[in-house]
Amino acid sequence: MTKTRKAALAGPVLLLALLGLAPVSAQDAKERTVEQYLCKDVMRESGADRDVAIAFLHGFLLGRSGGSKFSLDALHKQSHDFIERCLDSPAERAVDVMSRIKN
Repeated sequence: MTKTRKAALAGPVLLLALLGLAPVSAQDAKERTVEQYLCKDVMRESGADRDVAIAFLHGFLLGRSGGSKFSLDALHKQSHDFIERCLDSPAERAVDVMSRIKN
């Protein structure tokens, strides 16, 4: 397994661990869905924690599409666009914002 693939797989695992510890409204229930997380939940994170949350969304949507190929340049641009849109619309579901950016 390549370093890039290992890093891509590590992101979702780390995010799931982090999301279980962060005190935001989506975590009130013991079981959660990706759809429960709003942009403001992701934007409240900082540094590496925010990076992991965004990487998780990329991986979640890539997995849902059934694909396995991605461009690092495209992911970087999509991440930037995601942050800008979430800052403008914090009440939107994070997965919906990322989905629109990827399409």
